[in-house]
Amino acid sequence: MYPECQAPSRITYTFCLGIFCTMLKENKIFEKQGRAARLQEARKLAGFTSAVAASERFGWNPNSYKAHEAGRNDFVSGYIKEYAKAFKVSLNWLQHGIGLPTDDDAATVNVLDVPIISWVSAGQLTEQDGITDFSEFPTVATLDLPEGDWIALKVDGNSMNKISPPGSIIFVNRRDRRLAPNALYVVADETGSAVYKRYRPGEQPPFQPVSYDDVAAPKFEGAVSVIGRVRRSIIDF
Repeated sequence: MYPECQAPSRITYTFCLGIFCTMLKENKIFEKQGRAARLQEARKLAGFTSAVAASERFGWNPNSYKAHEAGRNDFVSGYIKEYAKAFKVSLNWLQHGIGLPTDDDAATVNVLDVPIISWVSAGQLTEQDGITDFSEFPTVATLDLPEGDWIALKVDGNSMNKISPPGSIIFVNRRDRRLAPNALYVVADETGSAVYKRYRPGEQPPFQPVSYDDVAAPKFEGAVSVIGRVRRSIIDF
């Protein structure tokens, strides 16, 4: 997305953030519409012929419920567990579209929605007034991540291609910032330029590429802050 360790201009930031925000909005609408369609299907599977009938049976506000089924309002945060329980369908299916409505959630793996953020946004996480609300970002569903404060980033470039080829999605635990030799981290310097590198304490700089190609080490400006440790890298083929 951006050349590593080079701070993009303000114009570049504005242009790329505009495109990114459009993608976020479109993805969020798509996810909301999918949940709404599954909610309607769940209600029908439970034997209710109308949204009003289901609302009356479970004591829900009929206007609010109809807005959820129509996709006008999202219900992922406040109502989705209640709806899954009432209609006796899988929460993973209702929320993520994974598996079947009849699946037993207790027997399924843990699914976590991780926000995918831009490298610009990642660099801002080191700031005192950086991003704290990730609700507007698109998410990627992933299985069985340990407890943590997770973000996801899309890898661009070849500097880490021995581990994460271009197009890979890396999962970063912001709670895990303790440096361990040969572990992988996302770090940022004082310009806000964020990079993904391996920690090599005996080298300068201590954050180094891991590539099949001849890639130069990053040139940091000022102090380097650890955003989090990379614990998983995936790529679709």
